Amino acid sequence: MTPFSFMSANYVARSVGYHMTGGWAQGEQATNQFYEPVDTFPQRFEEILLDVRAMGFDALDIWMGHLNWAWATPAHVVATQSLLDRHGLRVVSLAGNFGSTAHEFEAACKLAVAVGTEVLGGSTELLERDRDAMLEILRRYRVRLAIENHPERTPQEMLAKLGDGAHCTIGTAVDTGWYAIHGYDAALAIRELGEHVFHVHLKDISESGGHASCRFGAGIVPLEECVSVLRETGYRGALSVEHEPPDRDPTADCTASLETLRDWCAA
Repeated sequence: MTPFSFMSANYVARSVGYHMTGGWAQGEQATNQFYEPVDTFPQRFEEILLDVRAMGFDALDIWMGHLNWAWATPAHVVATQSLLDRHGLRVVSLAGNFGSTAHEFEAACKLAVAVGTEVLGGSTELLERDRDAMLEILRRYRVRLAIENHPERTPQEMLAKLGDGAHCTIGTAVDTGWYAIHGYDAALAIRELGEHVFHVHLKDISESGGHASCRFGAGIVPLEECVSVLRETGYRGALSVEHEPPDRDPTADCTASLETLRDWCAA
């Protein structure tokens, strides 16, 4: 069965009271500051898990704002493992930036293994700086890097970045919303990327050129067709529900989007 996952970055504006007027960086900084203190981490992280479970999800993508390789201590990791087990939640990826040095990238891989996932969905400057070192670390930890498509505007740009894929070690995390932002058909992108698709962030947006996300079916992204193409191409990974409004709680929209996604997959 395909795992349906909640992207914890959906709560990027939560720590600023859904008044994220300073853009993504404001929300990211505030979230890291809120979750880093180890004494309060278990209670605060559990609040997210309780919400994720209440929406009906049994899996999640952990965004670096909520558990970051840059500050996660053994105590953070033990608390995360215990809470995931308590609430019966599976981690399908870590999401975000995974550093620019071999040391930082290795810390991200260690964290991925610790929380039970083999997918890093996001970006790392190490891909350009020292590809060989990056590949050695990925293989040592048996983790795969799924590069998210921004700033890449087309599948062709992404494929050029992936190169030969290093024997299925490097692929892409398709963000359907970002392809739509650049005016590219997300379903076509998935078809063209084929076996290089390691992970999928399903996101609908209100209009091309903007980054206002919305509940599934309310925007311009052909998400139902995306799901159909993923089936055709033999994709067996998770489908992550992504919706990151800066000015309101996304919980109701994500709950509705999950139900819509279930209907599409059952059809």
